[in-house]
Amino acid sequence: MTTMETSKNMSTSNILPTTNVASLEARGIHAWFGSHHVLSDINLDFAPSTVTALIGPSGCGKSTFIRTLNRMHEFIPGAAMAGEVLLDGKDVYAPGTDVTKIRLKIGMVFQKPNPFPSMSIGENVLSGLKLAQLKVANKDDLLEECLERAGLWKEVKDRLNAHGGSLSGGQQQRLCIARALAVSPQVLVMDEPCSALDPGSTLKVEETISQLKASMTIIIVTHNMQQAARVSDYTAFFLSDGGPGQMIEYAPTSDIFSRPQDQRTENYVTGRFG
Repeated sequence: MTTMETSKNMSTSNILPTTNVASLEARGIHAWFGSHHVLSDINLDFAPSTVTALIGPSGCGKSTFIRTLNRMHEFIPGAAMAGEVLLDGKDVYAPGTDVTKIRLKIGMVFQKPNPFPSMSIGENVLSGLKLAQLKVANKDDLLEECLERAGLWKEVKDRLNAHGGSLSGGQQQRLCIARALAVSPQVLVMDEPCSALDPGSTLKVEETISQLKASMTIIIVTHNMQQAARVSDYTAFFLSDGGPGQMIEYAPTSDIFSRPQDQRTENYVTGRFG
């Protein structure tokens, strides 16, 4: 077990990351916060161009797990992990790996929309390019493409100079998705992206997810069983029975909800948990 350090160096690459859809594999993932073992021996494969939902009660390690995938776990003081995360077969924790490039390839959208309040809508979308020191030939085309893919272009195309905070909650979340797309991630990880949204906004984000999966691998943490059933191809059920979180069952989503193999999974998806 090795305590991890946050990368302090920004990438100087002037070439956008590849847009090829990537496979992602987690092998024997354990995670700790100090001496507290929060996640135990997670093994999962995420196939290209699929959506995988991670479900389970609060405190079972779902959010911790997805943060190990792009090395955001190490931002937390005292955090540590063991295991391998393979992006197209290469371990993102291998010595000498450029952590900034990993976080460009494996993007993240958080539970609460977090547009930069002092930036305009357009500046928000393109902010990652500046931070990562990436150059593109035509920023206007990229801006439109990202907003279009996030399902937001028609709603904001006439007010790109307005502050990102002027948008509704659902629009802000799609703005954050557009911002993540601007650096061409191969994998997009989403931590309860609709938990603070109304049903209409949730539907639009789900439509965006369905459209995006053709060009990337998507992993979504959700407590909404109906959402998991609607948007995901595969589902993994996590549970903590007094110890570290573990993955209890993984299968095509239709199987998890119609014929789960573990009684605990059935209890959870049918609302009889606890």
